[in-house]
Amino acid sequence: MSATHRRGPLVQFVLDPPRGVAPVRLGMTLDETVAAVSAWGAPRVYPADAVRDFDLVSAEYDGIGFQVALERDHRVTAVTVWGPDEDEDPDVQVLWDGLDVFRTPADEVLAHAARKGWRVVDDDPRAPCIPGVTLAFTRDTSQEVSRDENGLPVHFTTVLVADETYREN
Repeated sequence: MSATHRRGPLVQFVLDPPRGVAPVRLGMTLDETVAAVSAWGAPRVYPADAVRDFDLVSAEYDGIGFQVALERDHRVTAVTVWGPDEDEDPDVQVLWDGLDVFRTPADEVLAHAARKGWRVVDDDPRAPCIPGVTLAFTRDTSQEVSRDENGLPVHFTTVLVADETYREN
């Protein structure tokens, strides 16, 4: 969809590791996080329990999903952004270093990172990460999407932003 045919102004969410994804910043409290995303509608809050030892806040903006993990001291430690479904074309860009991570082919995003001198860990091509800027991507989906010659989705489906001390469990 070209800019002249968009429904409204283009909204941009900028991945800003290790600080977060505005309006959510790493280190925010649960109340601050809920307030930050409430303009989009009522977020869902999942308190820590016997299965999950951290709080989780889930919200959506125009087809882009956000999951915020509050682990250490009940403060934000990671933000996961979910790309739109294949058949959606939201008026939203999720940008990292000038690239739209859900519209730019995944291989181009990783090649860009390598050209910048960042170490790309792609031992698992479905879940590459860039530890130097604390980004983790996934290319898993059950949707019918464009796939490369290895059967992987051409575009990333999620991206996680965290700080340098974050460890996925």
